[in-house]
Amino acid sequence: MPDNIIELKEITKVYVMGDERIEAVKNINLSIARNEYLALMGPSGSGKSTLMNLIGCLDTPSSGTYILNNQMVSELSDNELAEIRNKEIGFVFQTFNLLPRMSSLENVAMPLIYAGKNKIERDEIAMQKLKEVGLGDRVMHKPNELSGGQRQRVAIARALVNNPSIILADEPTGNLDSKISEEIMQILKKIHESGNTIILVTHEKDIAQHAHRIVKLRDGMIESDTLNEDR
Repeated sequence: MPDNIIELKEITKVYVMGDERIEAVKNINLSIARNEYLALMGPSGSGKSTLMNLIGCLDTPSSGTYILNNQMVSELSDNELAEIRNKEIGFVFQTFNLLPRMSSLENVAMPLIYAGKNKIERDEIAMQKLKEVGLGDRVMHKPNELSGGQRQRVAIARALVNNPSIILADEPTGNLDSKISEEIMQILKKIHESGNTIILVTHEKDIAQHAHRIVKLRDGMIESDTLNEDR
């Protein structure tokens, strides 16, 4: 029996808008092993964003079973979901989602406030994570004083700060040029090599090629699930 960190069984998500009933994902069955590097691909409207929100505990399924790290997510309360998000999952978004008035250090330390760490501990851990992504000399800079690539590094450091088991990266290079994109993908590769499970959501084939397994979605269903032979 493989050591699966994620088990999705018959997952369906329905949105009701007026009289209209939209099935964003339909009967998804997907297992992701611990320390796997998986890319979720698909065109706009394929269901990949909905599936990512479900995996990231940002949304709950209409039906089906979701087990994350041996916990039955589909039965948790909102508070329990928030706790799992903070402890188990690090998020990296295309738009960075940094707080503009805070320094890099303060942005990275933010999740540690919810984890109950004191300020000395928070700053120490945040400094370490910024050094790991090559930003030890930019800790007091605010987002508007950083390049796009540096902002994404801050976002990655923030995603790592609680030592989550999963990194969920949603179009992490969408706003970056190809050279910087490659640098960001190398950072994600190192994170994977250090033991994290990485789920990468992208519509770009060359970015998906960094993953070891590629799952393609279409019309809310899994169209293909293949190992990347080039890795």
